[in-house]
Amino acid sequence: MKVNEFTPDTSIFKKISSDMFKEDSKNTEDAVDNVSSFGNILKDKLSQVNSDQIKADESIDKFIKGDDVDIHDVMLDVQQAKMSLELAVQIRNKFIDAYEELNRTQI
Repeated sequence: MKVNEFTPDTSIFKKISSDMFKEDSKNTEDAVDNVSSFGNILKDKLSQVNSDQIKADESIDKFIKGDDVDIHDVMLDVQQAKMSLELAVQIRNKFIDAYEELNRTQI
C-alpha cells in the first residue's frame, strides 16, 4: 500500500508566526503602560498616606497649643493616619511575599 506524499503549505505557518509576533509586541506595549500607571497609582497612594500622617501631626500640635480643635477631630485624624499606614504596611508585606514566592518557583 502506497501512502500519498504530503507537502505542507509553509505560507500558513509564516502568517501565523507573524501574527503571533504582532500580538506579543502589542501585549508588551500594553504591559509597559500598565506598569507605569501602577507605579503612578502606588506613588499617589503613598503620598496620601504621608499627607494623612502630616494632617494628624498638625491636629495634635494645634490641640497641644490650645487652638480651637475638638479632641474628637484630633482622634479621628490620628486613627485615619494609623489605619492608612497599617494598610500600606500590609500591602508592602503582600508584595514581599509575592516576590519571595516568585523567587522560590523553579523554571
